[in-house]
Amino acid sequence: MKAEVAQQHSLLEVAELDGELAKLAHRAANLPERQQIARIQADQTAVNDRSGALQIALEDLDTQVSRFESEIDAVRQREDRDRSLLQSVADSKQLSELQHELETLERRQSSLEDSLLEVMEHREQLQSQRAAEQSVIETLHAELASAQRALDATLGDIEHLRRLHTSRRDELTTALNPELVALYERQRAGGGPGAGPLQGRRCGACRIEIDRGEMARISAAPEDEVLRCPECNAILLRVKDVRP
Repeated sequence: MKAEVAQQHSLLEVAELDGELAKLAHRAANLPERQQIARIQADQTAVNDRSGALQIALEDLDTQVSRFESEIDAVRQREDRDRSLLQSVADSKQLSELQHELETLERRQSSLEDSLLEVMEHREQLQSQRAAEQSVIETLHAELASAQRALDATLGDIEHLRRLHTSRRDELTTALNPELVALYERQRAGGGPGAGPLQGRRCGACRIEIDRGEMARISAAPEDEVLRCPECNAILLRVKDVRP
């Protein structure tokens, strides 16, 4: 295949643009902003789990509070009933029994109230912990929003460059020999660079030095002859003013 030197220059620019596009894609996939967002989201998951566990514990305590309050109310009603009976009971034995039951009820009420107080204190502690976790959730939410804005801004810059490079690439490939472009794309499909400049004795695509025998063959070939690297098979572009 033949390709004018000007076409080789253009293909080299295409290869350089593809290299830049690959770098942009790698950069977009490995931005520190993505890592920051992943860290914040992991922190959010952890704090939401803790907050959820606290909420369940608080609901359990609320159930205990309701039970104790119900029991205390029942005891008070029983005490009120027994005190009313004291006013009308004349039998000493029955009176003694009522007084004994009242004492028992008072002790029971005191015990229930102590248990209720203990549960309420525990509930207050958990509410304080949950409020602290809620504060952390709000902070993480703000951090996530900030990190997402930073990511969006960086991705916007990358997308702008990607469009510029893609537009220039399309412009170049449209003007190139279709057969040359097809050869280049087939080589790229293998996973490596499709083309690279000859830099002294080194292939610019695979960075491997070419032996003297191959170099003699390359040097003897016409300048418009499309050559391939003997090591990586990429199109070897013999263009001047290429930095090693």
